[in-house]
Amino acid sequence: MTNNSSNSVRTIDNYLDSHYIHRSNWLRAAVLGANDGIISISSLAIGIAAASATREPIVLATVAGLVAGALSMAAGEYVSVSSQTDTETADIEREKIELREMPVEELNILAQIYEKRGLKKETAMQVAIELTEKDALAAHIRDELGINEISQANPIQAAFASGASFTIGGVLPLLVVLFAPIEGMEYWLYGSTILFLVLLGAMSAKTGGSSIKKAIIRITIWGTIAMGLSALVGYIFGVRV
Repeated sequence: MTNNSSNSVRTIDNYLDSHYIHRSNWLRAAVLGANDGIISISSLAIGIAAASATREPIVLATVAGLVAGALSMAAGEYVSVSSQTDTETADIEREKIELREMPVEELNILAQIYEKRGLKKETAMQVAIELTEKDALAAHIRDELGINEISQANPIQAAFASGASFTIGGVLPLLVVLFAPIEGMEYWLYGSTILFLVLLGAMSAKTGGSSIKKAIIRITIWGTIAMGLSALVGYIFGVRV
């Protein structure tokens, strides 16, 4: 009986781990970083290429943009997610105090939450009592505050994923800048960037279990707009160097 129960638990855990939502935190940061790296560096390079007749200014601007962008993405993601973590920590500390000072009220709140989700009043109270007896704080963190292992912020993980993925994404247009002909550089950058974005959209959709077609359309449209505006700025305000 014990073995069957243990096997059942393992099966359930494996089943839950197979859901795509468990990948949402790192996937969001990675896709955002790679997408930003590809589009930002390509747009920057296109803007400079539209105003330059030599390769050196384009390479310099692209490398500088890549380094600055990767550090900015990592730092920004770390600060943003750290702020979320601080808020979560403050709420958890507040919940500890409330559980200690007014346990009955907190029990009723938990029961009301389950009742609103569809349980009968008596059943909701019984569930609240049993979960409170097992781990009151965990129950309130999960069901009252809405914090769980999937949604909980991880600043280091998010910062690393964003910085690394931006770098990987930004290196792709840099390679085009280094090896593509200087004549018509804007068109080489645009064509290759669209290809990179299509591959990124397909990979992110496949990893996240969403529609590949929608992801590709969404990412290429916005990438085209960004690069088109950058090229326009370069042509309008640029001085051939």
